[in-house]
Amino acid sequence: MNRFFDIPSDLQHDWLGLIGLHLREALLPVLAGLLLALPLAQLCVRLRWLYPPVLWATTVLYAIPSLAFFVVLIDYTGQTELTVMIPLTIYTLMVLVPAIVDGVRSVPQETLAAATAMGFGPVRRYAQVQLPIAVPAIIAGLRVATVSSISLVSVGMLIGNQGALGNLLHDAQIYNRPELAWNSVLTSAALAVLADVLLVVVRVLLTPWMPTGRSGGRSRGAGVRPDPAVPALEDAAR
Repeated sequence: MNRFFDIPSDLQHDWLGLIGLHLREALLPVLAGLLLALPLAQLCVRLRWLYPPVLWATTVLYAIPSLAFFVVLIDYTGQTELTVMIPLTIYTLMVLVPAIVDGVRSVPQETLAAATAMGFGPVRRYAQVQLPIAVPAIIAGLRVATVSSISLVSVGMLIGNQGALGNLLHDAQIYNRPELAWNSVLTSAALAVLADVLLVVVRVLLTPWMPTGRSGGRSRGAGVRPDPAVPALEDAAR
């Protein structure tokens, strides 16, 4: 067990340090992707003709192997974390943009009309009415993007030990220590599961109007699902 956590000195981090580095390289691209996807998705909702080319472009970029991105970027960003995080940010757009667009488009027209009647402009309506109602769809996209990003960070081991936990795979081969490979795989999987669970908890906290279970939903009577537009409009009006 001691050898399992005995990290070679060439990685310049202990086990917890590699975990922190892995999370930083995985989660910052997801956050950056979300910040880019929110306004881009709003443009796609307002300008319907824009959505197909944007979706096509993000899909094409997602299909480009990360190694190809590294080859292009390394001349500009060097063997740094940024070289790993830029492709991961681009990959998240393919997941987050459709998730946000679908979530925003699911908002009932009568809800939008009510918000407009209350004096909400386009920006305020998007931020305070449409996005809160679209939270379940956005969180679903974030779950996929986060788990994918955590798994892809390890590829960075190919460019100057920028793969965080993935660097253990390289050292496992060099030092003939298979336990390092198991450490990398199991720790990365645990981080992905933990991140997914935390996002589910966030979704539950942000959407109290949604049923949390079959028995809980039936116990309230008649199995009627609350309208998410009601709390969204009430909160926005305060």
